[in-house]
Amino acid sequence: MRWGGQRESGNIEDRRGMGPVGAGGLGIGGILFVLVVSYLTGTNPLTLLNLVENVQTVSTPETDSPAPTGPPADKLGKFAAVVLADTEDTWQDLMPKLGRSYEEPRLVLFTDSVRSACGLGSVATGPFYCPPDRRVYLDLSFFKELAQRFGAPGDFAQAYVIAHEVGHHVQNLLGIAEKITRLQRQASQAEGNALSVRVELQADCFAGVWGYHAKLDRNLIEPGDFESGLRAAAAIGDDRLQHRSRGAVQPETWTHGSSEQRTAWLRRGLESGDPNACDTFKENRL
Repeated sequence: MRWGGQRESGNIEDRRGMGPVGAGGLGIGGILFVLVVSYLTGTNPLTLLNLVENVQTVSTPETDSPAPTGPPADKLGKFAAVVLADTEDTWQDLMPKLGRSYEEPRLVLFTDSVRSACGLGSVATGPFYCPPDRRVYLDLSFFKELAQRFGAPGDFAQAYVIAHEVGHHVQNLLGIAEKITRLQRQASQAEGNALSVRVELQADCFAGVWGYHAKLDRNLIEPGDFESGLRAAAAIGDDRLQHRSRGAVQPETWTHGSSEQRTAWLRRGLESGDPNACDTFKENRL
């Protein structure tokens, strides 16, 4: 990607190196209390810890000390800032055509673990978007894992990860996320998983829409970039991940879609550049 010298977004909170945030904030007494409640009620202590984290997050959504804001100084952080800025340019232009104005999300860079309005996140959970606080959370070490563990190196593969999470923000602004959450509360586990797959595939398509405009409108894309993004989408398909970890594939448990589905919907966005082409909820067959 031709990202050097491009505009960098200021909508970034750099929490890297601020230390793990989470259950440690309870103190020894708090953790012992959780363990006692777990013993008396038979509840998984991790479940209780996460509930406590959620309560703490709602009451104190910010970290103990303010995170630095604005574009980071390191190369990888600056790359993330450029990609975020370019998604801003794309969706500022496209959202009014969808009947909405675009409210820019914030990107939180963290190391190891982070507190969000959605609870405690960690590098193990991967990048995520939190609708209540409208933030994308990213441990940049995920890019190294994407290249080495999943065999999907390249700038655009990394950019696709950010653009996918921004795609969830677009869904939030359009009211899609809230609607699906309501439906999932009334659905069975399998039905809820199927809805989640459609949500994720639409975010893949929205990431492709950004890629289309990054190439056409701002000439950021170089030969081979889109291919690296498609390889990344295939690498993190549910079927491939399940086969790698379990040796068996269970489609009814998928939450993000197969490798074939993820590449197909990313490609649809890359080729059309049209958010209206990304309506996964109207498709009978994904």
